[in-house]
Amino acid sequence: MPIRVNLDVMLARRKMRSNELASAVGITPQNLSILKTGKARAIRFETLDAICKALDCQPGDILEYISQEGENHEE
Repeated sequence: MPIRVNLDVMLARRKMRSNELASAVGITPQNLSILKTGKARAIRFETLDAICKALDCQPGDILEYISQEGENHEE
């Protein structure tokens, strides 16, 4: 998937542990782990909002689009 999740980077910058963020956001540590590893297929805006508030950051600090080589965008 061409979306990279940079939660580990933001957690390190804020000197916050995953369990602290999960508690602040109101999600389970397991669900946060799924997000961090990029295995999540979707994220609710409500959850993204809570993460951004807890980490004092923008959605673009957490989510990054990675262009894949050889993609054909012409239709």
